[in-house]
Amino acid sequence: MRNTDDSDPMRHIEHSNTQDNNTSDSPSDESRRAFFKATGATLVAAPAILTSRKSEAQVVSLPPSPPTTPWLEELPKVIEPMPQCDMHSDPYRIPQGPANTAYDECGRNQHQRWDEFFTNTQLPVGESDLYELRVQEIKDHEFHPDYPKQIVWNYVGEDADGGPYPNPVIHARYGRPVILRLYNELPEDHSGFGSPEVSLHLHNLHTPSESDGFPGDYFSETKAGPNLTGPRKYKDQFYPNVYAGYDEFPKDPVTNPVGGDKREALGTLWYHDHCLDFTAANATRGMAGFYLLYDELDSGDENDPNPAALRLPSHPYDYPLAFQDKRFDADGIQIFDQIDPEGTLGDKITVNGKIEPVLRVARRKYRLRLLNAGPSRYYQFHLVNGANTQQTFTYIANDGNLLPAPLLNRTNVRLGVAERADIVVDFSRYPVGTQLFLVNRLVQTDTRGPKNVQAPGTRVLKFIVEALPAGEVDNSRVPSKLRPIRRPTAAEIASAPVRNWKFARKNSMWAINDRFVNVNAAAAHIAAGSYEIWNLDNPSGGWSHPVHIHFEEGHILKRFRNGTEVPVPAHEKGRKDVYSLGPNERVQIFIRFRDFPGKYVMHCHNMIHEDHAMMVRWDIVE
Repeated sequence: MRNTDDSDPMRHIEHSNTQDNNTSDSPSDESRRAFFKATGATLVAAPAILTSRKSEAQVVSLPPSPPTTPWLEELPKVIEPMPQCDMHSDPYRIPQGPANTAYDECGRNQHQRWDEFFTNTQLPVGESDLYELRVQEIKDHEFHPDYPKQIVWNYVGEDADGGPYPNPVIHARYGRPVILRLYNELPEDHSGFGSPEVSLHLHNLHTPSESDGFPGDYFSETKAGPNLTGPRKYKDQFYPNVYAGYDEFPKDPVTNPVGGDKREALGTLWYHDHCLDFTAANATRGMAGFYLLYDELDSGDENDPNPAALRLPSHPYDYPLAFQDKRFDADGIQIFDQIDPEGTLGDKITVNGKIEPVLRVARRKYRLRLLNAGPSRYYQFHLVNGANTQQTFTYIANDGNLLPAPLLNRTNVRLGVAERADIVVDFSRYPVGTQLFLVNRLVQTDTRGPKNVQAPGTRVLKFIVEALPAGEVDNSRVPSKLRPIRRPTAAEIASAPVRNWKFARKNSMWAINDRFVNVNAAAAHIAAGSYEIWNLDNPSGGWSHPVHIHFEEGHILKRFRNGTEVPVPAHEKGRKDVYSLGPNERVQIFIRFRDFPGKYVMHCHNMIHEDHAMMVRWDIVE
């Protein structure tokens, strides 16, 4: 393995810091957004938590959230996909390749490769799936009946009846492009934590950079981030829904109708806000939803007659579950400190926005898509019965990716922030009326990372088993092989340039290679079509970092703990987009850079660390 000319990202940062008149130890982006917008004029809902800068050993101690009575609310038995909308009724606002700034679209870059997917600069009818979301302030959300109704920020679509659908689930298919129009309708004079500018990131779709949700691409009707040319009311996101490797494996109507390498397919994706300096605050305020992607293999139809189809449990038994840690004051109002680099660790775990809910399930197999939606808590989930006896399940996907083969008879799954795990639970093994619980046994006392595993843990979700509806048959299955994987060859590994990234504390903030984020300058310039080995290093014994690399997924080659190589866990032997770095850990990954040049980022997905500068921009260049 050889070192690339810019394998030390500091080389580029030093140059750009000089160019942008920024010092190496000072936050560079708009003076950290005017020190988080004048340091908390409206930081938290109530009461304000304003803390001074602490030494690295100090931790803020908060009173616990008020107690709640478990199992008072039920999640819907079925989560319906959001219907498509019509974007052609207004002739002035039909989606198009260039930004439509004359008619309310913010100043984004031209959509890349538009002409390869559509037959006109202005989108013709029928050539794309169309969705519209509006970021809105919801004033009557109820996390739990014991708490008052309160303000949240949600992505709001329309359901099949034309009613509001908060944080909708989107079902998409490979080979069918999506245009998602995002309106920002948050109040400029809002109260509480967060910032009313938004940048939508679809984690981790193979998406052109102008639609990736780059943190500096935030916008509102009156404000635009440093990487946009101007503000407006909405922004069109273009999701080609092609496999990565689109240039290496060209589209062919017979042999490759989608284009790209089908071994690179994703399945469980999610979208959330990525506004610079306010990702944690905005996401924990309620801006997160699922985007499920299907193809010929993972078709979303357990009765699919296609012999290539896996026939995994499908809608309505394909059920997404998002977990978020939140903290509430004595009055039951959510609080969050967006100024302190330690943030606020939640002690209440919401499941799809609800505390301690119930999900009634039929006696059959379910595909449960588990997402750690942040902002900072890790989880180790166990499925137990009423006596806390562990139950088994099948682990089929990690992050967005089906594993090469299912992992059978598993009893737990661990998730860092932004990690996903798809599991199949066969509820037909249990009599009607059985109660099961999803339990978190991972102890965490501050936002720096988890401690130890301890039973019995905290019950976060109750399942109640019901009879399978009359006339229904469970035709789903879990085959012994899932999705093939393309691993790097020995020759590729030997020839790959090596790049080193260190995730560590600096000046009571969080840094990568001793530098704070600068979205105006790339720390690495990477040739399109190339591949590299990246060493992700956490030299500290005091905290953990779930590191997320946008746009491209990688393969873990090796793991090291305290300088000694340790085995790579079975669930990490597929492709990944989040790499959990525990104390004194280093992960070596192989990653390709393909198809869509432009600006992207890597960051700690502990959103508090990310907002306090642990993020770096890197560019793919042609």
